[in-house]
Amino acid sequence: MAADVLDATFAALADPTRRAILARLMEGEATVTELAAPFAMSQPGISKHLRVLERAGLVSRGRDAQRRPCRLEAAPLKEAVDWLAGYRSYWEESYRRLDALLDELGREGPDAAERETP
Repeated sequence: MAADVLDATFAALADPTRRAILARLMEGEATVTELAAPFAMSQPGISKHLRVLERAGLVSRGRDAQRRPCRLEAAPLKEAVDWLAGYRSYWEESYRRLDALLDELGREGPDAAERETP
């Protein structure tokens, strides 16, 4: 994945309003008016968020007579997930080490710290 696409995806996801818009679009396409309804924000404010999402490739707009429905384009999200998956092995190894330490401490018992103190 090109770094600029990944940067645009994460920048778009950094805002909670944009994440809420994407969550709404998972249910199906919606107009700007429909997307603005749950927010204390004007339609132009929502349109600015949509432009950021469009530049990141996360949203597209169609034309259906007078309506201009927005729809989710999930491919950049898949690419971001794939990038993040590279860190999974790091966290899994960290959790394995933590589990091993906790198991070791559990075998020593709750009195182990008292026994080691002179």
